[in-house]
Amino acid sequence: MNQPTVLITGALTGIGRATAFAFAKLGANVVVSGRREEAGIALATALRALGAKAEFVKADVADEAEVSKIVAKAVSLFGKIDIAVNNAGTEGVLGPITEQTADNFHATFSTNVLGTLLSLKHEMRAMLAQGHGSIVNLSSIAGQVGIAGGSVYAASKFAVEGLTKSAALEGAALGVRVNAVAPGPVATDMLDRFVGRNEVAKAGFLASIPAKRAATVEEIAETIVFIASAKAAYLTGQCIAVDGGYTAQ
Repeated sequence: MNQPTVLITGALTGIGRATAFAFAKLGANVVVSGRREEAGIALATALRALGAKAEFVKADVADEAEVSKIVAKAVSLFGKIDIAVNNAGTEGVLGPITEQTADNFHATFSTNVLGTLLSLKHEMRAMLAQGHGSIVNLSSIAGQVGIAGGSVYAASKFAVEGLTKSAALEGAALGVRVNAVAPGPVATDMLDRFVGRNEVAKAGFLASIPAKRAATVEEIAETIVFIASAKAAYLTGQCIAVDGGYTAQ
């Protein structure tokens, strides 16, 4: 019971997967979730190979019953949830705002905003009951600045930052911290999708980053680990850009 218990949504690829491994290497109990059962079971097996106690729970964060199930499973297995990382997200269908559809809005907001809201709701219930906890939501530079061609995605991430700040105010005096990490471009398949799998467009985007490169998933994961930890005990309600300097411009 002395090991921290970490719950991670959207854990099967990219930042979520790297974060699961980062916590497992520190000896945490790790509960991972996602929508693909075979990949989830394989991930839990790989985490156990590092010596961590790990469990996969299949879930769609837009379904409240399934979100409740993830939280209940973590508490039943390990008696608590010390840290939650709400990473599940989608970029949706990108393109000019003049071509956006209600269907894309609802699909994007269902995962990115409703999913974050439901995760916060049930994670905070568990954490408030135990008197402590740390939650890290995944935002984006698109939650801090506009993105041409990414209006719906940007709107959803601005909403995530609003949820983060509001939840932090509710938990601050009760031992529960809520922050967000806002990555810039990260070397994942999502970045390739975001630029339409166009290497010229990708190179142009990365040239606009002061650091002149994409982040690695491990760099974002290590930032999440720090923000979630007791080393950042006075940090709450913050949305921290990890973007190679992009939003400093």
